[in-house]
Amino acid sequence: MQAAGVNASAPLLLNAGEPAGIGPDLCLALAAGGAGRDVVVVSDPALLAARAEMLGIHLRITETAAVEARKRRSDPDELRVLPIRFPEPSSCGVLDPANAPSLLDGLGLAIAEVSSGRFAGLVTGPMQKSVVNDAGIPFTGHTEYLAEACGADRAVMLLVAGRLRVALVTTHLPLREVADAVTGEKIRGTLQVLDTDLRRRFGIAKPRIAVCGLNPHAGEGGHLGHEDRDIIAPVVAELAAAGMNVHGPLPADTAFTPAAGHNDAVLAMYHDQGLPVIKHAGFGHAVNVTLGLPIVRTSVDHGTALDLAGSGKADPGSLIAAIELAAELAACGSRPSS
Repeated sequence: MQAAGVNASAPLLLNAGEPAGIGPDLCLALAAGGAGRDVVVVSDPALLAARAEMLGIHLRITETAAVEARKRRSDPDELRVLPIRFPEPSSCGVLDPANAPSLLDGLGLAIAEVSSGRFAGLVTGPMQKSVVNDAGIPFTGHTEYLAEACGADRAVMLLVAGRLRVALVTTHLPLREVADAVTGEKIRGTLQVLDTDLRRRFGIAKPRIAVCGLNPHAGEGGHLGHEDRDIIAPVVAELAAAGMNVHGPLPADTAFTPAAGHNDAVLAMYHDQGLPVIKHAGFGHAVNVTLGLPIVRTSVDHGTALDLAGSGKADPGSLIAAIELAAELAACGSRPSS
């Protein structure tokens, strides 16, 4: 799928995510708080209306066509919706595989509409991978789905909390499989996407990237594993020699400390090497960004929180941060390169 150029003046498209989780609550809270005037939501209007009544939120939920969405901003008491329909009524906290195909159809619609240029970027609410798989649909996560849908050679997961940015070489893998997945080709490709999009999306002229080792103490010269010495270090040296401002491999227990110096991003080898740091630093306002796509895509840093759905206790902080960052990335990506 080829994307049109980014139009930063267009609204953002927000996919509400799993209907039984807090995604619908967050969309409603966003609009009720006045932060959703340049956002259109992809969800089932009937679901949103029922959840709004449950939460005591008074909004006008207006169905809109994609071609009409950019012609005006939402009113202060309005939530504009690009509609999809779930075949089964959704109960808070109760997953229903029957709704999974419609949920993925909504995500596909959102990707297509953003790719068309009618929207500036895509923001995604949390999805429950297990219920999609329970419906018999292979699904490993947003990042992989977006890469395939957009025809991207490689998509990279980047977590952002203020000035801290952490990218991942591998994402949703069992720990037992990580070492075999950390290949020179994958590290090289991930670093190239990261460097390119730090320039293109974030406007950083010459990003400095720190690379974590895989093993404790970055392998300690081969005594604690050979991957750091034999796989990671040669790729880092190759890219540095080619002009990329990259260094490592660094022990992961020091790569995030002042001892590693200022870095515009840190590349972690696996999910739980990087995410605990970013969530400790910015939980509640961290943002997940997918790099390597022809479109802007951001997401919340948390899951569906099924136990909080319909309670009124869901915190929209990460969603607000995801929307703000998506707007910034769209604006940066729409500027001509210097």
